[in-house]
Amino acid sequence: MTILVTIHSAFRMWRIPSGHVEALRATFPADTILHALDDAQARELIPEADIAFAASITPDQLRAARRLQWVHCPAAGVGHLLYPEMVESGVTITNGRGTSADTIAEHVLAVVLALYRRLTTAHARQAQRVWAQDEIASPPGNRTIAGSRVLIVGLGRIGRATAVRMHALGATVIGVRRQPDAAPVAAVDSVHPPDALHQLLADVDIVVLAAPQTMTTKGLIGEAELARMKRDAVLVNVSRGALVDEDALVRALREGALAGAALDVFRDEPLAPDHPIWDVPNLLITPHVSGFRHDHWDAAVALFVENRRRYAAGEPLLNVVDKRAGY
Repeated sequence: MTILVTIHSAFRMWRIPSGHVEALRATFPADTILHALDDAQARELIPEADIAFAASITPDQLRAARRLQWVHCPAAGVGHLLYPEMVESGVTITNGRGTSADTIAEHVLAVVLALYRRLTTAHARQAQRVWAQDEIASPPGNRTIAGSRVLIVGLGRIGRATAVRMHALGATVIGVRRQPDAAPVAAVDSVHPPDALHQLLADVDIVVLAAPQTMTTKGLIGEAELARMKRDAVLVNVSRGALVDEDALVRALREGALAGAALDVFRDEPLAPDHPIWDVPNLLITPHVSGFRHDHWDAAVALFVENRRRYAAGEPLLNVVDKRAGY
């Protein structure tokens, strides 16, 4: 089998280290493993590939892929792969869901605590050498997760890991998922269908978006949804930027209609230096890092190795994506 590894980025953290590619060669000596450092190289090499360990496969690359049978994406989100030609093709897609669940859940906890404890204000005033005690104590003041009502939209592995942490700190956790009657979820007090979202938004303190990007979740939180939320509520998005109408969120934060928000993902990434969202009040921005941990590539490659073993043995693959459902 020929395996094409094409996991590259302008940012170092999302480029597979060459040492991990060499480790794959050592693990599968009978395979030919090709390594593309950019899209152009991937286009040249993909005609020979039976398998792709790939962050992305473009439509042009897919058209050139004469032998491609299976794509394993190291990320959980695969919306960018699900264009019509790929969906209609016989190519199987698997993803990295689960490998980043704990680190993303801890990120959610961190940013909620930062907003609840007004740490962003404290840090800004530290740089100005200002003792901001009265400012931080002003309404709504420091708040606690204990006693808060947390709505988690999407109860996959990230949503479930987040629920466990919030529940452990004394929150009431409410979930929204496409199949509310599926098996109960630990640490989630009640589960509701997507059409209950509007009703639920009016009575929660924290909203966490952990649902995949699909045709039904694009624009999930817009002007109408933000207007339903309490003025002292906070919104966290660790899914994809397309789930939130950023312009509507900016207006809500500038007008004080929402207490705060934390975004790790954006409609356009990376954010341009002159993007107006940088200086929005009560908005905590992180540069799409919630899913990265110190051993990220060890975990990502280990999952691919296990799936490659299963593929050779004719066993069911882990994390097969339903290309029509979008995840």
